[in-house]
Amino acid sequence: MSVPDPPASRRRRGFGRILGFAMSGCVLAACGSTVPGHPVSVQRSAMTRHAAGDLSSLLPGPDRFPSGYTTVVPAGDGAAAAVTDLSAITPGATIDPPDCAPDPPDPERTAVTVGTDDRTRATITVVLTRTDEPLSRLGAELSHCATVRVRHAAIDRTVTTELLPPPPVDADDTLAFARTTTGAPAGSAADPTMRTLLAQIGDVRIQTTAMSFGAAQPDTTGLDQVFTATVADVRGR
Repeated sequence: MSVPDPPASRRRRGFGRILGFAMSGCVLAACGSTVPGHPVSVQRSAMTRHAAGDLSSLLPGPDRFPSGYTTVVPAGDGAAAAVTDLSAITPGATIDPPDCAPDPPDPERTAVTVGTDDRTRATITVVLTRTDEPLSRLGAELSHCATVRVRHAAIDRTVTTELLPPPPVDADDTLAFARTTTGAPAGSAADPTMRTLLAQIGDVRIQTTAMSFGAAQPDTTGLDQVFTATVADVRGR
């Protein structure tokens, strides 16, 4: 006697459990290793659930950052500048492909905190954004804009973005990428290297980026710590 297929919802739940078990073995700080293929975020519908709380109240406090980090919460133009820095694209620059220009941040829907390592001057920046767009759309944009050439004044730079395996945290959707920049004047050590972890919980997007300059590598251990704590705090509201 043939056995009927289980309902689609049960099959999806089973797949989700399998995927969760597979991802649980990934340590966030080690997710920067190169893997075959092109990991992308799973396609999701637009976010409609409202996550409670004012965005500024959901930002991680200084105790969520590693020892030795000093934190500030910029507002207005300072917050917009901090978000723009994470794109590695200077406002007003000529960009190729032109449709890879980042959208300016909306200060009414954005909150930012920046932690700076007092010794190395590396940073960990947390950006919280209200959005009704699925995180998968950003993943598609990053795939399209894997290599962007930027010209500002007389300096030509290349910004390269590589999608990484998404971090295994309790969120509606997750995404991760590495970003490097080359082309700064020789000896300036002005080219940033970044590692970014993202999660979506309802209509709140959590973006946490570790940034370093020159030959120094981003603080992935601190990044993991701050990102995981922030996701848990937002999820708990």
